[in-house]
Amino acid sequence: MDGRPTSSEVDRTPLTGRLTIPLSYLIRPTTESPEMPHLPYRELPVAEPGTPDARSAWRFLVWIARQQRGTIAAATACATAWMLSQALLWAAVGGAIDHGIADHSLSQLLTWSGLIVLLGLIQAVSGGLRHQLAVTNWMRATYRTIQVIGRHLSRAGTAITERVNPGDIVNSVGADAPRIGMAYDSLARFIGAIISWLIVSLILLRSSGTLGLIVLVGVPVLALATAPLMRPLHRAQAAQREATGRLAALGTDTVAGLRILRGVGGEDVFLDNYRSQSARVRAAGVRAASPQAALESGQLLLPAILTTLVTFLGAREVAQGRLAPGQLVAFFGYATFLTTPLREVIQYSIMATRAYVGATKVVRLLQIEPAIEDPTEPVSWPGVINELADASSGIRLTRGQLVGLVTETPVEASALADRLGRFDARATGVTLDGVELDRYALADVRRHVIVHDVEPRLFSGPLRDELAPHEHAADDRILDVLAATSALDVLEALAEGLDTLVDERGRSFSGGQRQRLSLARTLLSGADVLILVEPTSAVDTHTEGRIARSLGELRGERIVLIATTSPLVLERLDRVLLVSEGVVVDEGSHEELITTSSPYRQIVLREDT
Repeated sequence: MDGRPTSSEVDRTPLTGRLTIPLSYLIRPTTESPEMPHLPYRELPVAEPGTPDARSAWRFLVWIARQQRGTIAAATACATAWMLSQALLWAAVGGAIDHGIADHSLSQLLTWSGLIVLLGLIQAVSGGLRHQLAVTNWMRATYRTIQVIGRHLSRAGTAITERVNPGDIVNSVGADAPRIGMAYDSLARFIGAIISWLIVSLILLRSSGTLGLIVLVGVPVLALATAPLMRPLHRAQAAQREATGRLAALGTDTVAGLRILRGVGGEDVFLDNYRSQSARVRAAGVRAASPQAALESGQLLLPAILTTLVTFLGAREVAQGRLAPGQLVAFFGYATFLTTPLREVIQYSIMATRAYVGATKVVRLLQIEPAIEDPTEPVSWPGVINELADASSGIRLTRGQLVGLVTETPVEASALADRLGRFDARATGVTLDGVELDRYALADVRRHVIVHDVEPRLFSGPLRDELAPHEHAADDRILDVLAATSALDVLEALAEGLDTLVDERGRSFSGGQRQRLSLARTLLSGADVLILVEPTSAVDTHTEGRIARSLGELRGERIVLIATTSPLVLERLDRVLLVSEGVVVDEGSHEELITTSSPYRQIVLREDT
C-alpha cells in the first residue's frame, strides 16, 4: 500500500463531468517519509475536512477555528510565551542594574544575567514554534476551505455554475481561501498580544499606578482609534473582490472560447473588454489601499506615541525619586515592547477584515443547494447488479449485455444518459434491481454508475493516476485497456510513459486522443454500470472499428449501454434500442433493425425520407 485511503475509508465524490474520481484521492493523510521510512508525517490537506457551518461568514470562520482548536491553542501558548519573554527581559535588565550594578553585588548580577539568558532561550524556542504553528494553522485553514468548496461543488454540480460565474469560483479557491487562512496565521499572535498586554499592565500597576493605567487604558484606546478605518476598508476590499471576480470570469470565458474568438476575429473586442475590467480592478485596488495604508501607518505611529509618553513620565518619576534607574529601564522596555501587541492587534484587524470578505464569498457558494439531494435513509448498494430499468422510456438493461441506444438527436441521447445516471433531478422511475435509483446514496451511484460524456474531461496529474483514479490498477492492466481503446500510440509518444503529467483539461492531446484516454479511464473504473455517449465520435473509422471489436471483450459482467449512431459500433452489440421522443419504439440486433425499421435506417445510414 502507498498510504492512500482505500474505497472504504473515503467518500468518493465526482469532481466534474460524468466520470467520478475520489476528491480525497489527491490526499495522503498519514504515510511514511520516502527519505526516512520509519518516520510518519502528515501532508495537507487532511482526509476529512468536516461539515462546515455555512449559515454566515462569522459562523464559518468560527467553525474553522473549532476544527483547529488544538493547533490554535498551542500556537497561542507559544505566542504568549514569546511575547512575555520579550517583556520580562526588560524587567531582568532593570533588576540587574538595580540589584547587581547599583548594589555592587556580583552574585545578584550573575543571577539576573542568567535570567536574561533563560528568557532569551525561551524567546528563541517559543518564537520558532510559534511561527511553525502559525504557518500550520494558515495552511490547514486554507486547504480546509478549498476542500469544502470542492466537495460542495461536486455535490451541487450545475446548481452552482448556473448561479455563479466560474471566475468567482476560481477566486474563492485561489484568493479567498488563502485570505481566510491568514486570519488563523495571525490569530495566535493576536490572542498572545492581549494576554501579554494585560500581564505587563498589571506589572506596571504594581510599580507605578500612573504608568500602569496609561498602558492599561492607552493600548485599547489607540487600537480603537483605527476602528473608523475598518468599515471603509471592508467596503473597499469587497468591491475589489467583486471586480477581481468579474475579471477572472472574463478570462475564464475567453480561454474556453478562444478558438471561436479567433475564428470570428473577436480578439480585439475581448482585449478592449479585458483592459477596461483590468482598469476597474486597479481602481478598486487603489481605493482599498487608502484605508489599509492608514491602518498600517498606525502600526508605527500609535506605538511611538505610547512609547514617548511612558518614557517621559517614567523619567519624571525617576527624577522625583519615586522610581529607581533600573525600573526606568524596565519601563522603557515595557513601552517599547507594547508596540508589538498594538501592532499585532492592528495587523489582525486587517487580516480579519480580509478573511470576513473572503468567507462571505465562500458561504454564498456553500449556501447553494445541490440540484440532486441524497436520500435521508439511503439503501445499501447491492453486491451484484442484474438489471437497470427505466419505466418512463422502456429501457431495460441486463447484466453482461452490450446494448446500443439510437436516438433521433444527440440531445435526446444525452438526456436519457443523464436520466439513467441520476444527473436529472426530475427523473423518477429508474430502478436498479427493482429499487428506485434515487434511494441509493449519491456517492454510491457516482461510484458504480458512470456516464461517459461525448466530451469527457481529463484532469491534471500523472497519466497513471488519471487512468485509474479509483482502482490502483497494475500497469499491465492499464496497457491492456489502452490497447483495447487504440490508445497505445498516445502512450508511446510520451517520453515518460504512464508517469507523464497530464496538462489541465488534457489540452496537450487532440480531441481523439482525449476521447480514447477517457474511454480507457471509464473501462478501468470498475463501475457496475457504464453508459457511454458517442464514445468514438472523435476518432477515424479504422480506429472506431478496432475499439468496437474490443468493447465486447472488456465488458465482463457489467451493464453497458452505448448511445451511438455508428454502424461500425452498432453491428458489434448484442441488442439495439431505437428511441423516439423519449420512448423505446423498436429493438433488436443491428442487422434486424436495418432490415425491418425505416426510421432506424434513416438515422444510422442517413437515408433520405
